[in-house]
Amino acid sequence: MENSRRKFIRQASVAGAGVMLSKTSWSAKSYKRIIGANDRVRVGVVGFSDRHRSSHMPCFMNHYKELNFEIVGVSDIWKKRREDGAAMWKAKMQNDVKAFRNNEEMYGSKMVDAVFISTADFQHALHTIEAVKAGCDAYVEKPFAETMADNKAALKAVKESNKIVQIGSQRRSGANYHAANEFIKSGKFGPITMVELTWNVNQPGRWRRPELLPILKEGDTDWKRFLMNRPYEKFDPRIYLEYRLFWPYSSGLPGQWMSHQIDTVHWFTGLKHPRSVVANGGIYQWKDGRRNWDTILAAFDYGPLDDMSQGFQVTFGSRMHNGDEHPAEIYYSNGGELNLITNKISPKGGLTEKMAAAMGMKANLLPEISLDNSEPVVASANTGGDKLTSNHVRNWMECVRSRKQPNAPIEAGYSHSIANIMTTAAAHTGYKATFDDSKQEVMVNGKVFKY
Repeated sequence: MENSRRKFIRQASVAGAGVMLSKTSWSAKSYKRIIGANDRVRVGVVGFSDRHRSSHMPCFMNHYKELNFEIVGVSDIWKKRREDGAAMWKAKMQNDVKAFRNNEEMYGSKMVDAVFISTADFQHALHTIEAVKAGCDAYVEKPFAETMADNKAALKAVKESNKIVQIGSQRRSGANYHAANEFIKSGKFGPITMVELTWNVNQPGRWRRPELLPILKEGDTDWKRFLMNRPYEKFDPRIYLEYRLFWPYSSGLPGQWMSHQIDTVHWFTGLKHPRSVVANGGIYQWKDGRRNWDTILAAFDYGPLDDMSQGFQVTFGSRMHNGDEHPAEIYYSNGGELNLITNKISPKGGLTEKMAAAMGMKANLLPEISLDNSEPVVASANTGGDKLTSNHVRNWMECVRSRKQPNAPIEAGYSHSIANIMTTAAAHTGYKATFDDSKQEVMVNGKVFKY
């Protein structure tokens, strides 16, 4: 028994350090040794969205029995979605699942210990504040925040609460990304000199909901509660259902896709945000009334932080009118590249003997290496129970039990949101956006950026 106890403590410590454990590494006996492990964790759903239904639901179902979790409530301000959500979860859980008209009603019931949050982009940070103040742990979809006011308020609330918050940056639970992180941090890759990020699709219907628009009626929802702290405008079912296309409810391409990829840059390097961002783009193809661009190119400057360090640039390109949705993340050093499309490290582009000899230098070429335990990158949000997200949901559930920090803690969301907001500022103003560390504010032309 003593050996088993020591083994479990050792496993819990590893999990808290952010190392993924296999499904079998946490046994039922291990969980019984955690205080309160015999108590079922009651989970509520904040927003019965497409993302929740197609991804959170199957991933939760992979692990809930073993970890003793259950869904007990669905909060959604649209009558149709809360009723659909409660009925669907009741069929899955085989227990009663209550439909709540709003979060205040659900938290007031004292029925939930933790929540999934997958509402509109601009609501994530605000709903996180509500959750932790109600005493709940939370799994929160990205982008975490679309303004620095929301970002700072949510970080403060979470830090003061000591609640377990997992940001939905599921790359942080991928074995290939852990292998890449370890290789870069080992020093074997050398200083990063450039990172290229791309995410391209050809989908005129992406983020559109034409089949639901005629169904949604203002009387069936709570429009003012939907708007939260955004400026009032009259009810518009497109803004409600297709919010990813409309600022200030979403930044679109940066918040939806760049936030995933820029997070790996922060993770691998330990840097918290870019020094500056410039961006260009527009609505070139899908002129359907959207406000957010369908094409963007953004360039990020990361350092150098001092005379002794080496800076690098990151580029992010995304278009919605040509592409097969295979997001690319390629890290470059003087000795070659780390390619997260192929999950390989190679000497491609490295300093060859011939080129080095001309300057009296030695060649610098990385070895050919396949990243250990590599997994394919899953691009689409509607991927069902894909392995990355399943790992990520499980990691959150384990940390709710162990009270260790999850793979993507609140600081990860705060940092990707800074990069996201800087990109929005550059795109909306046409000027370079910078970040003031002392104020924790995004700056444009010496002034704080306000949407």
